[in-house]
Amino acid sequence: YAIGIFTFVHFIHKDRRLRCPVNVEGHFLTKPVDELFRKHELLTVPFMMGVNNDEAGWMLKNVSAHQNLISYFCLNWQYAFIKSLIIAEYIGNGADRVKNRDGFSEVTADILFNIPVIKTANAHREAGAPVYLYEYQHSLKMVQKRRPSFVGSDHTDEIFTVIFYKIITLEPCFVEEEELSRTMMSYWGNFARTGSPNGHNLVHWPKYEADEKYLAIDLKTQVTAQHLKKERFVFLTQTVPEKLKQHDKNAERSEL
Repeated sequence: YAIGIFTFVHFIHKDRRLRCPVNVEGHFLTKPVDELFRKHELLTVPFMMGVNNDEAGWMLKNVSAHQNLISYFCLNWQYAFIKSLIIAEYIGNGADRVKNRDGFSEVTADILFNIPVIKTANAHREAGAPVYLYEYQHSLKMVQKRRPSFVGSDHTDEIFTVIFYKIITLEPCFVEEEELSRTMMSYWGNFARTGSPNGHNLVHWPKYEADEKYLAIDLKTQVTAQHLKKERFVFLTQTVPEKLKQHDKNAERSEL
């Protein structure tokens, strides 16, 4: 995740120094991440990755934390018009408190997790690796009762089902969730053994290729979907950098 985050920031703000750049130490990272991605200098081993549908739900109790993280990871906020652009995209005019709450959560999740994951999946796919992408969408009952009702599947929620939460908690195990856990363990186990999550009695999980298919995993269903977070991805990786570039050009003309 950290590699993806800094790649995303550098993509938008590539002509400026990051506050805490990833260390290119010559062993794990031989070059800057964006260069490795661009040149496809990656191991082409099978790759599984994904996100949950409410990755920043854990931060909803503290709106100021959202603002601080957005300021830290996204852009140099001296460009007020870019800040306004992002706020308009995710929140609107601020009149709707629920939309404000959900917007702060979504933009934080996109910056920290969703967009970096998609960029990383794209890079490995383009390098020739078989990639399997997922979005996990269920919150176990044992965690739902400890969080606000409006929080969806939060960061790391899928881990409980992968490792079968019945063996790590004294909470009651619900039949449908036990079935989901067995399904998740089958996908992950197959991938570990063969490089593909697919197997007997499982919904087919397509490779993430040019059509951008991925597996949406919910309590009762696993279905093929396409173009995860596509509109937000285009906005944050194309629209925002283009606006920033245009702003810089206009600033240079004004100085002249």
